[in-house]
Formats: sequence, structure tokens, C-alpha cells
Amino acid sequence: MTDGATAATGPASGLLQQQLDMPSRVDEITDRLVTAIAIGEYLPGARLPVERDLAASLGVGRMTVRAALARLVDGGLLETRRGRGGGSYVLQQWRESSTDAVNRTLVRRLGELQDRCDAVCRIHGAVCRAAAESRTDADVTALLGALEDFRSAPSGVDAQLADSRLHLAIMDAAHNPVLKKVLIDLEASVNIGAPVHPWGEPDTMAAMEKRALHDHEHLVEAIVAGRADEAESIARAHVAIDFEVIVAASRRAAD
Repeated sequence: MTDGATAATGPASGLLQQQLDMPSRVDEITDRLVTAIAIGEYLPGARLPVERDLAASLGVGRMTVRAALARLVDGGLLETRRGRGGGSYVLQQWRESSTDAVNRTLVRRLGELQDRCDAVCRIHGAVCRAAAESRTDADVTALLGALEDFRSAPSGVDAQLADSRLHLAIMDAAHNPVLKKVLIDLEASVNIGAPVHPWGEPDTMAAMEKRALHDHEHLVEAIVAGRADEAESIARAHVAIDFEVIVAASRRAAD
């Protein structure tokens, strides 16, 4: 006879062990949020969406998001503020404890992310070509205003949000809602945890923003002037910045 405390054997026990070895949904979402912060989708000082919206964008339940956020608070990446204007705010971008999460999240997806980022570059180029061919006087005014907003925005969160508004203005200038939806959906499939472009780390941020401004100025100029070939070429090169940020984070995590 076997002792009742002896571990079970056979297919059932093997399945149980497999389930125990698998990372939980909370683990996965925790890693995604840590990585989203590390690559600058959420920057220090940024407020994360409310639990309901974050759960919807990540495709999980609110309890999973709540548990993941609690881990980030315990790890010193987030703080929870109460009262009016309360919520979860980013404190730090990359702690030593972030490295393993970034490695787990990016390494297994790097090839897929490269393909998706390449597709984003191609679709963004098509959108900017359409904008150069279809922009109206009202679009030109909106584009120049959005460009000035980016130029004058403080570094960090404000510049990131101004960048998003400029890109939306370009999509609107294309006057093709199908192309706009394809691009937005494709960009969402690249995002790790937030519907914005990754902004990198503080030590590279100023250079990246300067480069982005240079691209934005030339891209808007080409669209306004109706130079479709040039607009497409600039756009495709510009959006490649996203994958450069992802690769830099992946390399740091692997070191």
C-alpha cells in the first residue's frame, strides 16, 4: 500500500504540475505593465487608466488588473493617490526588479513585434501619402497647430500626448476612415500596455524628442505641400523609432 500523503502519479498529476508551472494571468499582466513602464508607454508622473479601462485594453478582468497594480505598488513603480485626481501614478521607470519582467515580455515577442512594427511603418506611410493627396485647408490649420503644440510641449508625458494628437491629425487629414482604423488597430497590437508610442528612458528621451520633432516638421511640410512620395518615405522611417525603443529595452534586459 502507498502512504496517503504520497504525491499522486499519472496523467492527472502531470496536468496539475503543468498548471502549477504555468505563469498566472496576474503574472502576465504584471509583466506587461512593468514593461510598458520600462519602455516609456507610461512615463514617470503619468496616471494609468482606471481599472475598468485598463482591464478592457489588456483583455482581462478587473480583479486581475487590481492584483497586478498592487504588485507594482509594492515594487515601487506605482503609487496610489486618493481623492480627486486620484488613481495609479508612475513613480519610477525601471527598477532592478523590472529587468526579468521586461526580458520575459519582450524576448519571446521580439520577432512578432518586429513584423508588426514593420507593418505599422508601411500603413503609416500609406496614411501620410493619403494625407498629402487629400488634405484640406482646415486639415493644414490643424496639422500646423498640432505641430506647434508638440514643439512647445515640455519633455516627457506632455510631449508624448502632443505626439499622439499630431498623428491623429495626420490620420484625419487622410480622409480615409478604413485606413485610420487599420492603423490604430495595428498600433494597438504592438502596444505592451498603453495606446501610445513608447517614449524610451530618461537618458535617451531628449535626443529622441529632438529627432521626432525633426521628423514631424519635415513630415507636416511634405503633407501640406502635397508631396506624397516624400510624406510616405518620412513617415515610414519615423515610425521605426518605436521598434528601436523596444530593441534597446530588450538588450538592456538581456545584459
